[in-house]
Amino acid sequence: MKIASFYLIRNVLIGFVAAAALLLPLFTTFDLINELEDVTPNGYRWNQALIVVLMTLPRRAVDLSPFIALLGGIVGLGQLATTQELTAMRAAGVSIVRIAATTVVAGLIFVLMMGAMDEWVASPLQQGGMFIRNEAMAASGQPASPNGSIWARRGDEVARIGTMARHNTPISIEIFRYSSDMRLTSYVFADSADIRPGGTWLLKNVQIKEWQQTDERVSQQDHLVWQSVFSEQRLNDLTLPIDSFSIRQLYRYIKFLADSDQPTAEYEMAIWQKLGRPVLTLAMILFAVPFTFVHQRSPGLGGRLAIGAVLGLLIYVCNQIIANLGLLFAGNLMLTTLLPSFVLLGIGMMLVHRFDRVR
Repeated sequence: MKIASFYLIRNVLIGFVAAAALLLPLFTTFDLINELEDVTPNGYRWNQALIVVLMTLPRRAVDLSPFIALLGGIVGLGQLATTQELTAMRAAGVSIVRIAATTVVAGLIFVLMMGAMDEWVASPLQQGGMFIRNEAMAASGQPASPNGSIWARRGDEVARIGTMARHNTPISIEIFRYSSDMRLTSYVFADSADIRPGGTWLLKNVQIKEWQQTDERVSQQDHLVWQSVFSEQRLNDLTLPIDSFSIRQLYRYIKFLADSDQPTAEYEMAIWQKLGRPVLTLAMILFAVPFTFVHQRSPGLGGRLAIGAVLGLLIYVCNQIIANLGLLFAGNLMLTTLLPSFVLLGIGMMLVHRFDRVR
């Protein structure tokens, strides 16, 4: 039976590769079309857009991993069903539960590969691509930060950066200082700043407003040294999309946000989504098993893949809706993000057990 198990694992893994080969070019084309909309003659060029898309390809593979698992399982098991090899296994006394367990072993290999890719390949490559994109767009005057303004707080001081320009230059810096009773005592605006070692910034073209009781004093300076609330590394992180962060980066960044009294819910949800993705992937693989036996007499894979694609899309949409509703209504993010995946895993196990008893 070891030979049969290895053969089954091999075919399921080949199915994953086939599903990835089907899905990744399609979604990569959509990504390239989206990137080309930002191409300009003097800034972000088409060859840079192509490099960015290629550098985000591992991230796309990780994001699609549950979908790849479902379709790959259907392809791998469906091919065995078409050639009557599954029927031969069943005739030899191999139960559907045993077939499902062996398929899950292939899924665990796939999940471990995707987890390692997410942490050590997809995140660094995507961030490198985003830095290329931001640098090129800043050269043509477009905002480098996809999230718009950047905020931070330290004690009674609140700082805002309007955008990041070329060479990681902060533009439109505002600094608000408050008294212990939360009255605004001073306001500083600078056109730009040079980032220096040790966390100090040299603010340029500075306007200062200070209030003492009913008096207001306005002054201007060409330069002003400021001990920034941002570190250079944190500033780089702030210009990146959340999905590009590794789990380690998310933990560090959540701590930074918490220390500066900023909301962390969106980043906490990103961590739970990363931790829940392997569970969802295994659930999708289990769904492929009863799905294959229901349509075992189907003459081809086209119909199975079409139905599987619709099922995967519905599961993905429902999963995203539930997670974002939890974020919107300030619910338990761990519960709203992980629970749907575990529920689907339980349903998949129940379906496998039911088909094993019926057949």
